[in-house]
Amino acid sequence: MSFLDQMKQRRTIYAIGNNVALTQDQIEEIIKDTVRHSPSAFNSQTSRVVTLYGKSHTKFWDIVRETLRKMVPEAAFENTNAKINSFAAGYGTALFFEDQDTVKSLQEQFALYADHFPAWSEHSTGIAQFAVWTALAEHHIGASLQHYNPVIDHEVAEAFSIPENWKLRAQLVFGSIEAAAGEKTFMDNEVRFKKFD
Repeated sequence: MSFLDQMKQRRTIYAIGNNVALTQDQIEEIIKDTVRHSPSAFNSQTSRVVTLYGKSHTKFWDIVRETLRKMVPEAAFENTNAKINSFAAGYGTALFFEDQDTVKSLQEQFALYADHFPAWSEHSTGIAQFAVWTALAEHHIGASLQHYNPVIDHEVAEAFSIPENWKLRAQLVFGSIEAAAGEKTFMDNEVRFKKFD
């Protein structure tokens, strides 16, 4: 399968389950290998990943649920709760962090580019997230990328002993594909692209 075909196969899958053919160790190897080979500015390797399975996966989504319960009006919480249940039904969650100590160190070492390193860190995590998502899709594991940070950051850090210098950027929940993604639509090429000879 070509890289472009792999990209096309990667979709946001909301209907996920825990009927995954791969073992946790196999998934871990895919995630680690993918992140290790994802590019980063100055080869800074700022991305950090915490993968949650079983009770830890459930615990994470319970933290999200209870955090949102305090914020979402009671009348609207039923929909929020159903959404969280759909994520908790998955096989696992990969939490993507960026190491802020590494970012600060690079800012000190390369003062000329200091203002750019926070943005480049965001580029790095985006690349790592996309790469892992695509690599899992190649193995017929569905996923969706969520962003409940920063409201869950403190409790997640406490629950999973996350270093203070790791900043949570996204949560990739994954599992078996229980229903296909909907049809993807695209805006007109004329709006997105320009070409000059």
